[in-house]
This record gives sequence, structure tokens and C-alpha cells, in this order.
Amino acid sequence: MAATDHPISNLLLISLDREDRELIGALEPVQLELRHLLQGANQPARFVYFPEGALVSVVASAPGRKDIEVGIIGTESMTGLALVQGDTLSPFESFVQVAGGARRIEADHFVRCLVASPSLKSLLLLHCRMFDLQVASTAIANSRYQVEERLARWLVMVSDRVGSDFEITHEFLGLMLGVRRSGVTVALQTLGGRGLVKATRGSIEIIDRLGLIRASKRSYGMAEREGERLVG
Repeated sequence: MAATDHPISNLLLISLDREDRELIGALEPVQLELRHLLQGANQPARFVYFPEGALVSVVASAPGRKDIEVGIIGTESMTGLALVQGDTLSPFESFVQVAGGARRIEADHFVRCLVASPSLKSLLLLHCRMFDLQVASTAIANSRYQVEERLARWLVMVSDRVGSDFEITHEFLGLMLGVRRSGVTVALQTLGGRGLVKATRGSIEIIDRLGLIRASKRSYGMAEREGERLVG
């Protein structure tokens, strides 16, 4: 893997053995802008992205219904997981939720690497499993927990991937959680009043991560424990 101006910080790429790194070759460093569409619903992906500061949201859309987030991808993994499972399409959209850096590889070359390396495919199948468990955890949270608890979970998940301070609007948070903007505002005010977060216009700072985990009422943790078990 060719050297660039910045060292690799995507944890998946770091975990690859030397042979698989050489097989993949040099990845193109890119800056991803907010809300940039990486893959449309039922559209083939041109690139696979490995976030290094950016955060990608995987969203389900339906005519006449609000979009809702089903999963997020950050520095722990990659987009295009359907390719690992032998599929070229996804019914979901993937777009940039927090702007930042990433590295990318052409999807066709990526598939050829999977065919050439059983060890690479085996590792990435574990990442597919990890993402599937995150999606299941989100479904459980959406059905069992209140907005405040779901927001606390989501904020911890984002901070795990991009750090304790990031830019996002109440409107966008409502879209991600599938609730009204006013509901997000009230939940943020509650969490802020407890000293867990500091929310200003367009940005959020995590003050007390452990307190947020407690506020999530166990909606956070299952997917994370399983991810640690699967890929470390």
C-alpha cells in the first residue's frame, strides 16, 4: 500500500495482513463533504470507501414516508459491504453524515481482490456480520426505547467513530432517528441539562460519555460487544 501524506487511520485497513494490503494496493485519499451521496438505492457502487474521520449514514427511504437511518459506518469499517456478500446493489442509500477524510478503491478492483484472497474475504465477512448486528440493534432501539434513550445511544455511537465533537443539526438528527425535530430538541435539552452533552447551533460536544451510555438504558452495547468479539 503506497505511502501518502497521512498515515492510515481506518481500523479495518490497519488490521489487514501484509499480503492483503499489497493486493489492494494504493487507495486514493479523498475528502467527503456533508450529505455527499456515496451509493444510491438499488444503484451499483463505483467505489468502496474506508472512512478516516468521515461518517457514513445508511438510510432506508420510501415514497411518502420519512427516511430513517438503519446503520452508520465510520473508521471501524467500510462501505460496499454488499459486495463482500456477492451482491452489487443495496436497497439503501449511503451518504456522508459527518464530513471528513476517507480512502477509496474502485469497486471492480475491490471485487477482484476478494476473489483472489480468501483471507481478505473471510475478514470482511466478519465486518458484514458486525454491521448486520448494528442494524438489528438499531431496530431494537427504535421499537423499545424512547427518543431520549435512542438519541443517547446514537451520540455515543457517533463519538466512537469521529470523536467527542462533531457538526450536525437538529433537523438532521430527527431524520436519522425518524422523529420530529422538536422531539430531538427536547431530548438534547434534557441530556444537556444533565451535563452529558453541550449542544450549540449545528454542533454537539460529548461531555460525559459514560453518562450517555447510562442514559441509553442498555440500547447501546450489544452490537459493540459483538463487534469486539468478531474483529477486536
